[in-house]
Amino acid sequence: MTDSSNAASKQELLDKMKATKEQWDAEAEASPDGPDETDALLSQAISMALDQGKGWSSPGEREAYLEHLLDDDFIPPLFAETPEELEKSGLKDAFTTLHNEGETPGKNMLDARKKGNEAVAFGRKNVAKNMNYYREAVNHYYEALSWANRIVAKDEDFVPTPEELAAVAEDPYFTEKELDELRSIICSNCAMAHMCLKNWGFVRDEANKAVAFNSSNIKAWYRLAKAYQMLTNWEEAGNAIDSGLEIEKDNKELHTLQKKLGEKVRKARLLRQQRERARAERTSRIKEVWRYCKNEEVSLGRVGLVATVKDDEDDEEGNDANEARWHHHYPHTGQLPKRRQQDGVWTWPVLFVYPSHHQSDFIEYFGEDEIIAYRMAEMFPELEDGDGSGKTEMPWDYNNEFRCSNLSAYFDVHCADTDADSKQKQVIHPDCVERLNDQGAAMRFYESSRALKGDEGPEMTTVARCMERKHLHHQRKAWIKKHGSLWAKPNPCPVVQVHPAATLGQVLRSKDMVVPNFLVTVILFPTDHPAHKEFVKEHECIGIVEPEEA
Repeated sequence: MTDSSNAASKQELLDKMKATKEQWDAEAEASPDGPDETDALLSQAISMALDQGKGWSSPGEREAYLEHLLDDDFIPPLFAETPEELEKSGLKDAFTTLHNEGETPGKNMLDARKKGNEAVAFGRKNVAKNMNYYREAVNHYYEALSWANRIVAKDEDFVPTPEELAAVAEDPYFTEKELDELRSIICSNCAMAHMCLKNWGFVRDEANKAVAFNSSNIKAWYRLAKAYQMLTNWEEAGNAIDSGLEIEKDNKELHTLQKKLGEKVRKARLLRQQRERARAERTSRIKEVWRYCKNEEVSLGRVGLVATVKDDEDDEEGNDANEARWHHHYPHTGQLPKRRQQDGVWTWPVLFVYPSHHQSDFIEYFGEDEIIAYRMAEMFPELEDGDGSGKTEMPWDYNNEFRCSNLSAYFDVHCADTDADSKQKQVIHPDCVERLNDQGAAMRFYESSRALKGDEGPEMTTVARCMERKHLHHQRKAWIKKHGSLWAKPNPCPVVQVHPAATLGQVLRSKDMVVPNFLVTVILFPTDHPAHKEFVKEHECIGIVEPEEA
């Protein structure tokens, strides 16, 4: 019933088109500019032909196909020039099958490997030293590896039929072990071609693949060692040489390379051992510091070690982006509190900051039993009695205000809204101090600060920067989710005044004290200085650390 109705509709349309054409011919003679319905009728004919030819399951499917054809980016598969264009056509698999009809992955792999070997041979014979031969060889080896990965390996106990034996030239078969050996050879040859091009990074990558497929490939070990030599990775070069000599003890090329690099490899291994030993000692020290702080209820915090989450953000924020991030802490990262040998008292690195004059002093070892006033008196002694013309020793103290008795000391109260024992995730502004709640966080922060200073080499610096940027990104994301914008900054942190007669230990054990970056920071102002009045007006003073009675 449907077929007959479709045939009738088609005939009716054809008849109408014929009649209309006759009418157009007649009208064309009289009036060439007369009404024209060709486009409308042609559209009906195309729509009917598409409906009948494709057999659409729904009107939506037909509309989607028409939109695809009318898309400006659509290229018919016959006219596709790149694999990407063929992929967009939706017929990549069909055309690939058609292109490789009668071929097999095994045969294609062997053919591509042969072409690569021939290209390398031509490159060596070429008097003009044309590098294109080696580039072609690399492409052929990549193609060979791609075909090798498509081969379905046979079982070790596979027994071929007579038909399979007869067709082995066109359809070779391989076990998994044989395939791995072939892959290793292909990758090793590819590494050799890259050596001719001096692409040492690619030589390393391909040689690593080769030894991963077959650890007995002696040529791959030599090429891997050579790549590490050219990349000045001496210890890795030594490891590759040693691995190769375990397979073939008398290999001349590896022995020559070993003799040439022996001293550099030895020094590199020694430096690595020293770094590992120093890292183990630092880990032990951090654990000791953390246990002490935990037992003595001393709170530790961390500051942001990076100011941006991407490289081009510095250009957007200006060159002073890092200055917005606790810049007075950054030069002293890497310092840890330690015990005094003579009496076992803990000493801390302490930074005295003088905002009124934009100056500071750093004390590397400040004992917990020392009174703040004694250190202040050493740095800012009283003026000599006499005619009143005495001057302080600091050249930047123009008004002679920095005298121990004339100074007020404070410390900032960080993490006022967080509890040291809370397990909940802190939501803090990226410019604020974050409390360190466990030993692992303290160790990660300390190692990152060292790596960013360059103490662990450029590679570890890059890793640490990425980790800190990820941490900063999560901080920003959490703050924006809670407060809507990074511009919604918290109020200036409150402060606690420090009595000069108090000891450093009493300051550390104050319930409001959080030591950022393992560095105690004390802020000093001349009592009558305008900057002091402005500071107290901006920062709420919530208490004072009084000296304890003996």
